[in-house]
Amino acid sequence: MARYETVIGLEVHAQLRTASKIFCSCSTAFGDEPNANVCEVCSGMPGVLPVLNAKVVEYAVKMGLAVDCRVNLTSVFARKNYFYPDLPKGYQISQFEQPLCEHGHVDIEVDGRVKRVGITRIHMEEDAGKSIHSSAENASFVDLNRTGVPLIEIVSEPDMRGPEEAVAYLKSLRNILVYLGICDGNMEEGSFRCDANVSLRPFGREEYGIRAELKNMNSFRHVQKGIEYEVARQTALLEDGEPVIQETRLYDASKGTTHSMRGKEEAHDYRYFPDPDLVPVVIAAERLEQWRSELPELPKAKMARFMEGYGLVEADAARLTAERPVADYFEAAVAAWNEPRKLVNWMMGEFLREMNQSGKGAADCRMAPESFARLVRLVEEGSISAKNGKDLFQELFLSGGDPEELVKTKGLTQISDTSALEAVVDGVIAANPKEAEAYRGGKTKLVAFFVGQVMRQTKGQANPAVVNELLAKKLSS
Repeated sequence: MARYETVIGLEVHAQLRTASKIFCSCSTAFGDEPNANVCEVCSGMPGVLPVLNAKVVEYAVKMGLAVDCRVNLTSVFARKNYFYPDLPKGYQISQFEQPLCEHGHVDIEVDGRVKRVGITRIHMEEDAGKSIHSSAENASFVDLNRTGVPLIEIVSEPDMRGPEEAVAYLKSLRNILVYLGICDGNMEEGSFRCDANVSLRPFGREEYGIRAELKNMNSFRHVQKGIEYEVARQTALLEDGEPVIQETRLYDASKGTTHSMRGKEEAHDYRYFPDPDLVPVVIAAERLEQWRSELPELPKAKMARFMEGYGLVEADAARLTAERPVADYFEAAVAAWNEPRKLVNWMMGEFLREMNQSGKGAADCRMAPESFARLVRLVEEGSISAKNGKDLFQELFLSGGDPEELVKTKGLTQISDTSALEAVVDGVIAANPKEAEAYRGGKTKLVAFFVGQVMRQTKGQANPAVVNELLAKKLSS
């Protein structure tokens, strides 16, 4: 039995989807040429003054409201002093003693158990630049495009007790941010990233153990593996009577290990003080209520509505609402053809499979939701076979088009007329007398052979239900 309890708190940084940076008009576009989106303000030139992007405040407040935070109508920017080669001013504009949002929570579910994770604070700050190290040239380069890109930092309470809970919390946060439309949630590009504070304590003890902060985890899998390794490392130290050192550690994805980076800083190490160039952020109560009214339906509420309104099982509703574009696509399809249970089978099967195989999201699908609904309806009503419907689905998903026109052009209309199929069935039975005799002798599984022969002769257009009915009648006579 384990002797130690794992304690995890996460610091999540989310880049906000504004067109310009937090304190200047430079573009926030990702992937541009290095140092293309830099001006005197974000490069920290002497004598310049920052001007706050109002959209950043709106987005940060909406995230706070979405996770039930108290929004402070007055908050203050502070200077966080530390040296990095990619931090040109020598300090980062952030918030400290008077943050924008405090005391919220997110409910997560792990192994069928719902748990509430507290959120200590959400504050606004600017991102740093990016150092690029070249071993070939034995040199390091600095790209300041990211400098000044607006961030919110979401600091949790140390309420998580294992890597699975940490990942569930991160996924919940990411879903909310994406639903709000304020962050794209791309972990590989760094627009959604986290640092994990991990410590152990003997079961039953209230006092927290010494923590290590883990950095450089850019996927949910890396977060899981990084925390698992750190728990094993700290457990081994404690079992051997060795102390755990408070430090910052980097996760090495290629090895699945963490290694020491530097001693862990405390708040006083950053020498915070109010930024003299920025006035306090004051939010009118009317504006706060306006932003509250603009909040969209969030994932958990949408999931509950899908289950109640569309009769979906929990697993299907959870998967469909995990990504807003998928949920929106499904709802648009239901609006075109009000058969949610029939549509959801195709969403959970063909639609999600094609997303995975093509690497395209629901927003990239070339098939309009109305066309998707019409295609499924053609199959369900027997106008085309399920096989032909699935073949058409892939083409429509990638290239778009009209389902009915494609069916007509490709000659895929399903043959359901009994008189038209009867002659084909008679011919197949006549051409295979031994199999027919064996079927009549009790080998009823041979019906699949006869169905296959009929489908081959009709180029897959025969209605399988009608074919089976005719075969049962003819072979039994």
